[in-house]
Amino acid sequence: MPQNRFYNAFDVQEWGAGRKPDYRTPFQIDRDRIIHAHAFRKLQSKTQVFLSGEYDFYRTRLTHSMEVAQIGRSICNYLLSRGGLLKDDFFIDADLVEASCLAHDMGHPPFGHSGERTLQELMKRRGGFEGNAQTLHLLCETIYQNETGVRGMKPTRALLDGILKYKKIYTEFATPPINHFIYDSQEKVRDWVFGGKRIPGPLMRGTALNDFKSVECQIMDWADDAAYSLNDIVDGVRAGFLSIERVERWAGTQTVDASQQRHLDSLFNSIRADRLENVFSRKIGEFIQACRLKERDNFMAEKTNRYAFELIVAEEALAEAAFFKKMANDIIFESPQLEQLEHKARTIFNALFATIWDNYAERGERVIHILPPNVSRLIEAEAKLDGKARRICDYLAGLTDGMIIRTYRRLFDPEFGSFRDLS
Repeated sequence: MPQNRFYNAFDVQEWGAGRKPDYRTPFQIDRDRIIHAHAFRKLQSKTQVFLSGEYDFYRTRLTHSMEVAQIGRSICNYLLSRGGLLKDDFFIDADLVEASCLAHDMGHPPFGHSGERTLQELMKRRGGFEGNAQTLHLLCETIYQNETGVRGMKPTRALLDGILKYKKIYTEFATPPINHFIYDSQEKVRDWVFGGKRIPGPLMRGTALNDFKSVECQIMDWADDAAYSLNDIVDGVRAGFLSIERVERWAGTQTVDASQQRHLDSLFNSIRADRLENVFSRKIGEFIQACRLKERDNFMAEKTNRYAFELIVAEEALAEAAFFKKMANDIIFESPQLEQLEHKARTIFNALFATIWDNYAERGERVIHILPPNVSRLIEAEAKLDGKARRICDYLAGLTDGMIIRTYRRLFDPEFGSFRDLS
């Protein structure tokens, strides 16, 4: 295959030196390092919608990420097949998009969005917590953790930009935001991603900078939306959360237009015919084929083709995805069962954070060492309380659903655990 002229030396430069070139492309190395990382394997036991392990055949963060990666690769292949702006020697690299898709949820904590919201509350006055910012934190700083400390994976500039759904710094907002930001300490990463170019003033207003994404990030973002807007519905039906009767009651509270009614009719017919997965798999294909490329001009377009093009998604597909996301949120995520999971997450995270804080940050006279030695050393090495809070947050966010439940039970359930139960 001829060399891909879409990318240049700027795109493949690494955050941190030390990579040794081999038979793989820089973006294949990015992808492979993600797949073989401990933090990636942990996604198999992190909640997507339903508690990991409770329903073995429903999606976890890992299977969701794999589906997003498949959709992302398919979008790249579809765009190339259309010709036009792309050619056999000038195309969006599917390995890079796959790596971005596989990595996009690595920073999310146990218990899904419930865990993320709780960590956001706990870290609000100490720099915030954001799942996507945590992914950036992992790739640049903490993905490889062992007894000697932590380090990042030396990702390419294009990969870091591919997972940067949000680029505005926490303290750049007038009031502390709940989500959709990166950490203050990551400003240097953002500057490096932009090659040191000054961000134009209009992009710093409101949330404009968060909407300024590389084309690979746009593909990853739409692949993510396509996957969970449809697959959450499939899992919800299989789990019994979404029945025809419940959806009809919900629809009765909404203003449903003609196109949305067609989506409802298609959903009901596929449930009755037991063809839900077949029908919704076809919709994935329709969402892929709803994509096209458009040229654009901005302050980064001369530096890299990643900003010289943007992804355009057909309005019909965007509207359908938004409709199913709202349905899932209203019926599944606000159900008593999922609200119970929210309560569980809050209870466990609050108790563990407070206990670790008391023993490692604001210590009393009697200190109990309850964390693995390497985590303890990282917390103790931080001179400021905000730094200690970030290390505690890193530890909790890195646990799986099962690990955080076992840790909680060992500390607070007198009937659970022994000295041999160390993991």
